[in-house]
Amino acid sequence: MSRFVVTGASGLLGLNLSLKISANDEVLGIANTNPLIGLPFEIQVMDLVSDNFEKDVLETFNPDAVIHCAAIANLEECEKNPELANQTNAVVPGEIAYQCKKRDVKFVHISTDAVFDGKSGNYSELDRPNPLSVYAKTKRVGEENVQNQNPDAIIARVNFFGWSLSGTRSLGEFFVKNLLSRNPINGFIDVHFCPLYVSHLSELLLKMIHADLSGIYHVVSSDHMTKYEFGCAIADQFGLDQTLIYPISVSKSNLLAERSLNLTLSTKKLSTDLNLSVPTALTGIEQFYVDYHCGYAQKIRNYSIEN
Repeated sequence: MSRFVVTGASGLLGLNLSLKISANDEVLGIANTNPLIGLPFEIQVMDLVSDNFEKDVLETFNPDAVIHCAAIANLEECEKNPELANQTNAVVPGEIAYQCKKRDVKFVHISTDAVFDGKSGNYSELDRPNPLSVYAKTKRVGEENVQNQNPDAIIARVNFFGWSLSGTRSLGEFFVKNLLSRNPINGFIDVHFCPLYVSHLSELLLKMIHADLSGIYHVVSSDHMTKYEFGCAIADQFGLDQTLIYPISVSKSNLLAERSLNLTLSTKKLSTDLNLSVPTALTGIEQFYVDYHCGYAQKIRNYSIEN
């Protein structure tokens, strides 16, 4: 049995990933907020910026791998608090990567597709990043810090959706919640991306660790769509009214942080090195629907003290 540490364990990826790991291995989840109850794994509350991760986690738990999901991922919040975003998204990953390297612990850093400016699309891992927002810039510096401190680390650039504690953390949840309530909503027609279902992402990350990969990988869906098309696909899968989704340009959204328009990424490197086919977004939406009707969304929410 292997021992894993997952930071950001109350977040969308961190929680789903920890639950998947706990089915077969031992996992310690690290969370800063959102107290959880009834989990099938141990949870430890700590501030990664100020607390001693090496002493309180690595020495005590002695893991085989650390998967670093913790981040400030809200783009608008990063624009308002750039110093905190830099400390959390850029500085902390480098520090933990160094500590893991020193102790021969496999380190996986979760980054983002947003490190690209979105002017071309179909980016490979060899293409030069050009982040636009504070969030994207701090995540790119985080990548560089991890590479400098721990060349054996995995850096996974991701974009994902799934069921979360609050039911409001992913774009998939946003569409389902509003469509069920018959609320008119916007869908961006000029933002292209490769959304991967969080369960599929979790499985791929574990396969990457098992294969002892290292370096940068694009871990997204093998197909792409606009955010408007994504919403319509969810409406169709759930049998909801897609005419409630209004096609709009992101330029008319009045969002504070600048968004990249074309974040389509190539998964060829990942597919080749793992010798498998990377799941599509549509396959993920199908599983998203199946999990909802099997009660998984409610199961996730039941772990929150606030629910």
